[in-house]
Amino acid sequence: MTPAIVELEAAGIEHTLHPYDHAGGELGYGLEAASALGVDPDQVFKTLLVDGGGQLAVAVIPVTCKLSLKLAASALGLKRVEMCDPALAERSTGYVVGGISPFGQRKRLPTVIDESAELHARIFVSGGKRGLDVEVAPGDLVAHLAATVAPLTA
Repeated sequence: MTPAIVELEAAGIEHTLHPYDHAGGELGYGLEAASALGVDPDQVFKTLLVDGGGQLAVAVIPVTCKLSLKLAASALGLKRVEMCDPALAERSTGYVVGGISPFGQRKRLPTVIDESAELHARIFVSGGKRGLDVEVAPGDLVAHLAATVAPLTA
């Protein structure tokens, strides 16, 4: 039971757990998950942390895309952001890189979700460890995290 699953269950958010064998390799965590679960990679979202001059925030985007730092900064109302140092991301969230979930983080950070999430009835995000994804409705993700939906990929 990860903190993400504990939070989902406590909030009563409908979700489905999808464990898979994490083998590592060249695909990257998100594409590995999509392949292992046999789902459209555009439905699998990765959780990234950005740093806006000491202000951390979460960006959730499809694993098939690259985060636009300019768009992320705009969505967060910041002048600029950069990718968060992985060690800082792990300390801040309580998760290891490749298993960072938007749910159950140590401290709730401002969160932005790519607008493409709304194209799907269900999306997959990390369940809080490598080898575990959670399937949720994008609207539940947005509502529970009080997230902003915006274009985040270039």
